[in-house]
Amino acid sequence: MRRIFLVSGMACLLAIFGWGAFRELPELFHEPVKEFHRYPPHLYETVLQMPVDSICVIKRRREMLVFHGDSLLKIYHVALGDTPVGHKHFEGDERTPEGLYRINDRNPFSSCHKNLGISYPNAQDRSYAARSGKSPGGSIKIHGLPNGQGHIGKEHLLSDWTNGCVAVTDEEIDELYQYVKLGSAILIVR
Repeated sequence: MRRIFLVSGMACLLAIFGWGAFRELPELFHEPVKEFHRYPPHLYETVLQMPVDSICVIKRRREMLVFHGDSLLKIYHVALGDTPVGHKHFEGDERTPEGLYRINDRNPFSSCHKNLGISYPNAQDRSYAARSGKSPGGSIKIHGLPNGQGHIGKEHLLSDWTNGCVAVTDEEIDELYQYVKLGSAILIVR
């Protein structure tokens, strides 16, 4: 049996989604890694030059890792929803979802400087909300800063401020927008 690298929350996701959902993620997630939290500094500063076909957001560390195949290309510092702990269940809960999703949209004309759509809610999210008699919400994105506020830059990282989205600077969303492929897997974990 293959050994699986455990990112916080990965064991629970494996139990929910099964092994098949993880075969599409980079091999880095399938190999044991002793010190996953120690990355070379250049991975935070590099400029993307290859297509991104998978993404992992580690909420507790406020980091987004982007991959091409098995190669970790870059790490971004991110801001999350106002209430970042826990999985998004309902519209208005201000949480960033957790689980395996896809990049399903690209919008250059959003209320924030560009965005990449995340396929939340999935069938499980809709079912959970329906059982509670509530809406699961939607419109979860990776996006830049609100239009006209790009000058804030990295200072947006001082607090979590989105409605459940994953936020980066305008320059970073420009880079991601250019290189992230539609259909790319995005795994969001605690």
